[in-house]
Amino acid sequence: MYQQEEGETSAGNLRDTVAVHQFDGSWKFEMRMLTPAEEETDAPEVDWEDQQRINTFSKLNTRCKDLEEDLEKKKEDREALDDLSTELETIELMDEGTPVLYRVGEAFLHVPVGKAQKMMVADQECLAREINALQIRLDDCIQEMKSLKATLYAKFGKAINLD
Repeated sequence: MYQQEEGETSAGNLRDTVAVHQFDGSWKFEMRMLTPAEEETDAPEVDWEDQQRINTFSKLNTRCKDLEEDLEKKKEDREALDDLSTELETIELMDEGTPVLYRVGEAFLHVPVGKAQKMMVADQECLAREINALQIRLDDCIQEMKSLKATLYAKFGKAINLD
């Protein structure tokens, strides 16, 4: 395994390279000065505005991942409600007065089939609104990330990796 990191030396303008090697489970560190060819880079300087764009992109990326997880959970909840709808229709055909267990928050309550169906329809509508709102937020986040990505790639090209 070989890793290479660059850092500024105490001399200020000199650059050094730290090479890390692993041999038989032990690590060996060695430090050497960069050659003038290695020191020369064509990468543009990162100014404060660019750093803010990179930070914003990172925050948006994290937010998008969180929104995707929330959206997936809401879709699973919607599937569970759809399955419940099918079950309640079957029970309703047998006996409408039969109490069924219906989840309210973290608890389950015994409610008549008719009331459970009304609660389920309300829950489905609420869940559909939540899914729609999450999807809109996710789309906005992705759009803003695309804009930042285009700006940053235009300036830094292959010197930056935003994928």
